[in-house]
Amino acid sequence: MTPTQLRQSLLLVLLFLLGIGTVAVYSSSTLAAEFAYGDGFHFVKQHLVAIGCGAALAGACLAVPYARLRAGSRWAILLSLALLVLVLVAGQEIGGARRWFRLGRLSLQPSEFAQLALVVYLADLLARKAGFIREFRKGVLPAVAVTGLCAGLVLLQPDLGTATVMGAVAMLLLIVANAKPQHVLGLLGAAAALLVVLIMGAEYRRRRIFAFLDPWNDPYGSGYQILQSYFALASGGLIGLGVGGSVQKLFYLPSAHTDFILAIIGEELGLVGTTAVLLAFALFLILGFRMAMLIEDRFGKYLTCGLVAMIGLEAMVNIGVVTGMLPTKGLPLPLISYGGTSMVMNLVACALIFKASHDGARTGISGALRD
Repeated sequence: MTPTQLRQSLLLVLLFLLGIGTVAVYSSSTLAAEFAYGDGFHFVKQHLVAIGCGAALAGACLAVPYARLRAGSRWAILLSLALLVLVLVAGQEIGGARRWFRLGRLSLQPSEFAQLALVVYLADLLARKAGFIREFRKGVLPAVAVTGLCAGLVLLQPDLGTATVMGAVAMLLLIVANAKPQHVLGLLGAAAALLVVLIMGAEYRRRRIFAFLDPWNDPYGSGYQILQSYFALASGGLIGLGVGGSVQKLFYLPSAHTDFILAIIGEELGLVGTTAVLLAFALFLILGFRMAMLIEDRFGKYLTCGLVAMIGLEAMVNIGVVTGMLPTKGLPLPLISYGGTSMVMNLVACALIFKASHDGARTGISGALRD
């Protein structure tokens, strides 16, 4: 497929995910919205506003010159770090976590912007450090330091899931940039050890692990949410109960329109619906990485790989949680779940993927010389 055909195919996948997500958000949130706001359309209207804002910002990104986009990566990472610090001081605390700024009826999550800014910055940094990437101190350490700083601030919120995705994307970019295998393996070992310490050092994280291993041990406590997700998926069967037919959304399954929206899709559209979603994300990954392979410019190649991996990893973690293959973690399903900041940033990420594919090949020679 040509780059143009790849972009067209990816756009169709994106529209499918947004479409099925909008229907699922409406179906899964109507009763909750009616109960909380007296308006059954509240959440789906907010969802559509987020899509509109994301599309507008995506259009603005497409209009920014490619060189200016790369030059702005340093300002973006500085801004994201400032917001991550500020949210720890002035953010709204919900359930013991400070992850959000509350502006009237709007809620903003700086970690979503930080993920995007980190990928853009790492793509620029690794492109500039291409000549030193085989050296740990000059090539690898700067990327590890910036990633560690961002992920560390996110961990303080606390948000282990987002911090883990940040680290995983950074590892992938180091591999794509041709860092030495021993450097990458050493970092993976250190990250795995740190992850074990973080999980075992917090009681609520240990409870999630135990619930993951045996949810029936505490069916009305730590295992409740995953068991309700199982019931939803099992009830859907092959073709589902039909749109609007979910029983679990009747206040049985927490986070039905956010983190566990795939369970509602499975209940209402059955195995056919969940398989369609899985295939769409698989196509997103295949098309995205194929686009990256055709980009000559290092920055564009790394940027595309990082953004595709970011969205793909979030999707895999969410799907793993909903199906019981991973411990429960509050990550939304990209491009489908209700969540304003997440939706906006994901749409901006998709716009940058399209832009890198379109402009990266044209600037490949000049970009390589500049690097």
